[in-house]
Amino acid sequence: MKKTHYLDSIISPNITEKSTSMSEFNKVVFKVNKKANKNFIKKSIEKIFKVNVIKINTINIKGKTKLVRNKKSYKSGYKKAIVTLKKGQSIDLATGI
Repeated sequence: MKKTHYLDSIISPNITEKSTSMSEFNKVVFKVNKKANKNFIKKSIEKIFKVNVIKINTINIKGKTKLVRNKKSYKSGYKKAIVTLKKGQSIDLATGI
C-alpha cells in the first residue's frame, strides 16, 4: 500500500451473531480497506490493540444490485478480515479503542 496510515486500513469491527460466536476461538472480524494486504492488516491491529496476531484470513464481499421502488441501486462491496489472536488475548469491541 502506498502512503497509508495504519489507522486507515481498519474501517470498523463486524459485530454479528456469527462473529461474536467466533470470539470463543480467539477470532475477531473487521471490515478493512479493499487495498490492504494481510501484512499491513496484521501490523495495524498489533499497533492499535497491542495484541499478538497469529493468522489473518481475508474475504472479498462482492457488491450487489438491488431493486428499490422499481429502480436499480447498487450496494457496494467490502473486504473482511478474520483475525486469530494468540491464546489468552482478546479485543473488547464494546469499549472501543
